[in-house]
Amino acid sequence: MRIEYRLMKQVKRRFQGVAGRGLRVIAGVACLIAGTAIPCVASEHASDPFKMVDPRIGTSHDGQTYPVVGVPFGMTGWTPETRSNEAKCVAPYYYNDTKITGFRGSHWLSGSCTQDYGSVTVMPTVGELKVSPEQRASRFQHTSEVMSPAYYSVHLDDYNLQVELAGTTRAGMMRITFPSTGRRNILIEPNVRPGQGFVEVRPKTGEIVGYNPVVRIYQGAGKPAGFSGYFVIKLQEPIQDFGTWCGEAVTKHAQQQSSGCNRLGAYVTLANNTPQSVIVRIGTSFTSIAEAERNLSAEEPDSNFDAVRNSAEATWRQYLSRIEVEGGTEAQRTIFYTALFHASLAPRIVSDADGTYNGFAGEGRLHHAPAGTDYYDDFSLWDTFRALHPLLTILDPQRDGQMVQSLVDKGQQGGFLPIFPTWNSYTSEMIGDHTVAVIYDAYVKGIRNFDVPEAYRLVRQNAFITPPREQYVEGMGRRALTSYQRYGYIPLEDEVLDAFHQREQVSRTLEYAYDDYVAGQFATALGHTDDATLLLKRSNSWKNVFDLETRFVRGRYANGSWITPFDPGKPATYVTEANPWQYTFFVPQDVDGLIHAMGDRETFISKLDGLFTAKLYDQGNEPGHAIAYLYNFAGAPGKTQQRVRELLNTQFGSGPDGLPGNDDAGQMSAWYVLSAMGFYPVCPGTPSYSIGSPLFSRVVIHLENGKRFTIAAHNNSADRIYVKSVDLDGHAQTGWSFSHRDILRGATLTFEMGLLDRTMQEQR
Repeated sequence: MRIEYRLMKQVKRRFQGVAGRGLRVIAGVACLIAGTAIPCVASEHASDPFKMVDPRIGTSHDGQTYPVVGVPFGMTGWTPETRSNEAKCVAPYYYNDTKITGFRGSHWLSGSCTQDYGSVTVMPTVGELKVSPEQRASRFQHTSEVMSPAYYSVHLDDYNLQVELAGTTRAGMMRITFPSTGRRNILIEPNVRPGQGFVEVRPKTGEIVGYNPVVRIYQGAGKPAGFSGYFVIKLQEPIQDFGTWCGEAVTKHAQQQSSGCNRLGAYVTLANNTPQSVIVRIGTSFTSIAEAERNLSAEEPDSNFDAVRNSAEATWRQYLSRIEVEGGTEAQRTIFYTALFHASLAPRIVSDADGTYNGFAGEGRLHHAPAGTDYYDDFSLWDTFRALHPLLTILDPQRDGQMVQSLVDKGQQGGFLPIFPTWNSYTSEMIGDHTVAVIYDAYVKGIRNFDVPEAYRLVRQNAFITPPREQYVEGMGRRALTSYQRYGYIPLEDEVLDAFHQREQVSRTLEYAYDDYVAGQFATALGHTDDATLLLKRSNSWKNVFDLETRFVRGRYANGSWITPFDPGKPATYVTEANPWQYTFFVPQDVDGLIHAMGDRETFISKLDGLFTAKLYDQGNEPGHAIAYLYNFAGAPGKTQQRVRELLNTQFGSGPDGLPGNDDAGQMSAWYVLSAMGFYPVCPGTPSYSIGSPLFSRVVIHLENGKRFTIAAHNNSADRIYVKSVDLDGHAQTGWSFSHRDILRGATLTFEMGLLDRTMQEQR
């Protein structure tokens, strides 16, 4: 979650219902959201996970998702475009917009506040040539849209034409149905920054090629990322006319246009005797135009649109069907499978079909992923280490291992393990050093298809070594590590200026303490006892910013004194996108120690209650995602069950604004998927899950090893939210957790649900 949207959301939404939460799913009938008709997912397909996905969810301003078409974790997604730029925090599509400016081959990090990059937009028009986004834009109606993970269709009212999209991992296909009369134009625009980019028309072969230099955001400013997004577009129909544009100036019959323009692009006009239905094939790559063409040939060898669509649909259906759910309401199943869809988009594959990819951080060399594997990028790790990657360790462990190897490759090529690698670059976009959590969470759960010794070397380097100044300012290494090692916390005097998120000293201390715990466990597992001793000692650093007088975390100076005045419920510069009350509970590695520091269980529970009753809890803020589960550690599991159900029911919905904030590369959605199934990983890097309140009567997870993990919730309903008893393979459980090993062996977790909190009954 980025700060720009969090502040707006904190004002707008706490525990109130979200508009559109009551969206009904009715076959063949438009549903009304705030008076606007939209088509719905067909209810007769309730047993088909693919048919339950509604890509509209989250496409309002807060969610930052988009109706992307393609395959799971694909390089390039295909989407209608209602915002025609690659500006920071601007998604390609917003549900409330009324005009479409084109159809984009996009690399938008779904649900984020980063920026699109290396993209290309294709826009069909009829009649007079209009090249600027404002002039060429067409009105459309939501009732004409058809959306699924594998297919998008819409009618452009101003041109009376139909556009359909389908895609593969690295290629896309459009089917354009023009009206019977009128000039048929296709506009191609690399979404470049002023003075950059290239496009070329090859009229004899029916091709348009080009590239879009990638700009990364570092400390709020754009800097070259050292590579481009390349594309090749192939048409079957003869080209009658063509040209390019630079800004507003159109040059007829020009074949090339390059740098020096505010906007640049090319157009082709098709012959009048071409069929009304035209196929446009588009290959993409991050390495070259030649590789874009090879990717196109490998994935879309012909112009069979329906074959591409059907193949993508089959891929998505197989992937989504790894989890089967029964029970709940139709809206809840729609929210669930849409969340699983959103949690299957990033990190994205960025290697070509033959494995070629760019070296990390502008290293300047081409590399090749081993046969049968892919290289991944766009890791929103401050968010996704919490739930998305733990979800992948269950659903797709081999892919998660490839992602871990990609992180190791980045560390080898760039020099240091990255912390928030996007745009195939270092960024220092967010705080912490959570790459270690993703690596060790995979390792401790038995995933081994990555270079373990090299992974540890890089983890250790990040934990103990600050890179040289010229590398540090480019985003390598932990921010303020020197202060952290010297004081055992980051004092307020260290303003951490070489970072996009400056200051935030307390949050950094808390997150480094957690990272050190995970790194210490990694060291222990590999027999590095000296490292383990030091790292595990440092994992107690959270205590150095915990004020025993107020029982909250608090900003601290180098001399040991605490900042004054102090209000734990108000945002503070030493806390990341939250307040001290919320961040006080980020000690996932030592919840028992935190309870002890609070004084006792009752005080801890009271502090948790206060966070919720004062409406300071923010589901849209990732550091709080485990908070509702902490009651389990204090002997109040009924409160966990109550809070989790409340969050599931009030913070998520089936309308365009059905997310409580930015989806943040699928983290918000992964929280929903796991919590709806009845459990959550409070401390990634440990093979344990904390029990909540399952939303469905039955869940079956089909594992990669061929086994099935089953969750059965007997007598489950909207009001029977409390767990009366829980057993594992018929054995009664006395605690409120289970292990990853239980999942892998295909166990059955059985809940007996009730109306009353069992814990409160026992206390009586």
